[in-house]
Amino acid sequence: MEDIWNRYRASDFFDELITEKGGARVAARQAVNMLRKLSGAELAARQEASEVAIRDMGISFTVYTEGGNIDRAWPFDIIPRIIPAKEWSRVSDGLVQRTRALNCFIDDIYNKQRILADGVVPAEIVLESPNFKEQCMGMSPRHGVWAHICGTDLVRNGDGKFYVLEDNLRVPSGVSYMVENREITKRALPELFENHSILPVDDYPSQLYSTLASLSPRERRRPTIVVLTPGIYNSAYFEHAFLAQGMGAELVEGTDLFVGDDECVYMRTVDGPARVDVIYRRIDEDFMDPEAFREDSVLGIPGLMRSWKAGKVAIANAPGAGVADDKVVYAYVLDMIRYYLREKPIVNSVPTYLCMREADREYVLANLKNLVVKPANESGGYGIMVGPHSDAATHKKFAKLIEENPRNYIAQPTLSLSTAPTFIENGVEPRHLDLRPFILQGKDSWVTPGGLTRVALVKGSLVVNSSQGGGSKDTWIVEGKR
Repeated sequence: MEDIWNRYRASDFFDELITEKGGARVAARQAVNMLRKLSGAELAARQEASEVAIRDMGISFTVYTEGGNIDRAWPFDIIPRIIPAKEWSRVSDGLVQRTRALNCFIDDIYNKQRILADGVVPAEIVLESPNFKEQCMGMSPRHGVWAHICGTDLVRNGDGKFYVLEDNLRVPSGVSYMVENREITKRALPELFENHSILPVDDYPSQLYSTLASLSPRERRRPTIVVLTPGIYNSAYFEHAFLAQGMGAELVEGTDLFVGDDECVYMRTVDGPARVDVIYRRIDEDFMDPEAFREDSVLGIPGLMRSWKAGKVAIANAPGAGVADDKVVYAYVLDMIRYYLREKPIVNSVPTYLCMREADREYVLANLKNLVVKPANESGGYGIMVGPHSDAATHKKFAKLIEENPRNYIAQPTLSLSTAPTFIENGVEPRHLDLRPFILQGKDSWVTPGGLTRVALVKGSLVVNSSQGGGSKDTWIVEGKR
């Protein structure tokens, strides 16, 4: 294996494990030295063992296609990504700060709207957004928190610093794969864990339970918590079942719940109705309650919004939290931190051009081949154009889309995403990646030690989403290394 690592070059990008001179970074030194001792055949055997474990454990995700839904095994790379704990501590503080400000913003929008009146954020951006829900006006959930579970996408640029790429505040997914990645790595490379002090991630379900329990409208030692899923055909159903089991909560569908005459939510059980205190929803809010949102929804619970507004049940994430989950609103998050918290942002956002601004739009249209263009409310990597990797016809198509609906598009510089050694058929090569840590906020705040590292398995690609060919790695936060 030594000769394969000798050929490894970090290229012009910041590499998570290897320095520009070819040596291992301090936090990764022990792991890299051990991996160097494995021959190519041995490493391939370990990779194959990890894939067998994934199939045996039933770790999968669903891809939606025109021909139907396809269930696929989770794509995984055996070589972990390693971050020193001292660096992560600073990033973690920044994520908590950011989530606090976002929750202040959401609570303000559905109540006094001070930030709009003061002109910090243009009112039309918020009030005309499809994510602004008039039905939530006047509400303020317990602890003033609306987004209890936030999945924030981070990227490390060529300067070696982390930047926030986007905030996912509606129904963020992927945390179960973070936990399972650790279990798979332990099985495939157990000797890597012998001499490392790696912060654990397997306590996430208990941390999530504590966060959800702190939202209960009833003071109970063990409130009744349920995970609301759209059903087995949802792409994240594996995760819904994983988290329900890990918390000791019931996994339910809309038909399992009903709102009683007392406006409380009840679960149908063999022993009769049982009152529900907290609903961890994994369905889009538009389908959550046919009385309040889409009348044709068969996934939700009629009257759920009435119960929530009456304070009889807690919902995480709260309806309406998506008002801050908009790539146009994202451009103002640093301003929110300064406005609500009176603090300097710890982690910066990626510079963003708003196509609804005339000057920004003109710049974007003149520089499409150098920019990444994103629709304001898509997820999963859909609808994005990476300028340097797109042809003239695609540039022309997006120019037309921007001109037709400028509010719906933003643009950002094409970042020099960091890379990490990734096992491929012929050895080890650098591949681009990002990182999605998860921030929990209820009575208290907590950040996962690391998160879900997603890796673009195609050489040179910047697309890390599993639905579009991306994979994943275990993420280590290592103590005692700099």
